[in-house]
This record gives sequence, structure tokens and C-alpha cells, in this order.
Amino acid sequence: MPLFLLMTEELPGAILQRDGKSYAIVPRTPSGIVTPEELERIARVARKYRIPVIKMTSGQRMVLVGLNKDDIPSVWRDLGMDVGQATAPCVHYVQACPGTETCRFGVQDSLGLGLAIEKMYKDLSLPAKVKIGVSGCPRCCGESHVRDIGIFGTPKGWTIVFGGNSATRPRIGDVVAKDLSAEDAIDLSRRLLEYYRDHGKPRERTARFVERIGFEAIRRDVLAYAPYIPMGK
Repeated sequence: MPLFLLMTEELPGAILQRDGKSYAIVPRTPSGIVTPEELERIARVARKYRIPVIKMTSGQRMVLVGLNKDDIPSVWRDLGMDVGQATAPCVHYVQACPGTETCRFGVQDSLGLGLAIEKMYKDLSLPAKVKIGVSGCPRCCGESHVRDIGIFGTPKGWTIVFGGNSATRPRIGDVVAKDLSAEDAIDLSRRLLEYYRDHGKPRERTARFVERIGFEAIRRDVLAYAPYIPMGK
């Protein structure tokens, strides 16, 4: 049985599992950051409700698997955490590497930028799910080249990539702009997401969107109006 998301007041963010009886939920962990208090609450909830599986996902999130339907409202109340979307058409997560916070290779603050972007755009309604990867250097541990919006740092600033995908039809995203400040990277991400929101087809991921409209349309309709991108670039 396929997974699907039940978005109701009684079962927020509940994903029906393969057995057709149990559910999973994904607490939101922005850029993979969790506090000791959140970890303690997750552990208490897992013991209290006998949750059999806690799985770390590729998107730097924890999915709690094997919940009983009747327990879901109480689990969310006890967790005290926001719902991390799993199938809804919106920004699902921002994946970020440690960047200059701890990594010796980091040249930009990827954690700070990732947290800012997730906070600003997590509630934006979009044609399909969007995954964002932020990396503090060109090694791209945030998988920036294969994310719907990818951002990676260099000594000169931030590079923005759009239309990447790592699914059944992988696509390396197009480089949209280079050497941006953090403020300009946030603004360009907003412009790209809003353009995709306004022109994308329902359930069309950004990779297929870029293939359909062509990068020149993005250059003409988005980049030409960004004041921090030099004309002709």
C-alpha cells in the first residue's frame, strides 16, 4: 500500500504505513538541528507510546514509525514540535552542512543561512515538494547540486543552483548566480520559489519545471529583475 499523508485536525502529518494500520510522523528539525530537550522529549514519547522505530532520514530529520492512530494527537502534544511535511506541496526541509560553525573546510555559514531560509519559506504553498540544500563550501555536503534549490559557499560568497533532483530521473541543477551575499542569496531563493509557484504545474518538481520552460525563461523573468546580478551575466 502506498504511503500518503493525512492532513486533518485529528491526525496532523500522519503517514499511513505499509501495513495499512500503523502511522509515522516527522517532527520538524530545521537544518538537522535538535536541542537536548527535544531529544529527551522524543525519547520519552518513544518509550511512553512504544514506538518501535526512530529513523534518521536523508533530509536530516527523524521519523517516528509504528504509531497507533489513536495516539497521534497525544504524541504531537507531548513532543511539542512542529510537523515536518513529508508529501505536502511546500518546502519540506533545508538540509545544511556544519559550514564555518565546526567544519575546517567551511568558508561560509551554511547552518545560519539554512535556518534563516527554512524559517522564511517553510509555509510557502508550492506546486510540489521542494528540498533545499545549503553547503558551506564547494564540496557540497548539503547535496546542493541535486536539490530543488541548492546553495553553496565559496570565499567570494554564495552560489545558487536551481532545478536539481536526485530521484528516479536525476538532474544536476543549473547555476543561477555566484558570489552573492547571504541577504541576496535569501532574496534570490524567494524570487525563484515564487516564480516556480506562479508558473509550475501541479505536482511538477523544479527539475521538470526547468526542463519544460527552459533556463532562458528564468534568466529573462527572474534574474533580469534581481539588482545584485550584473546585466549580461
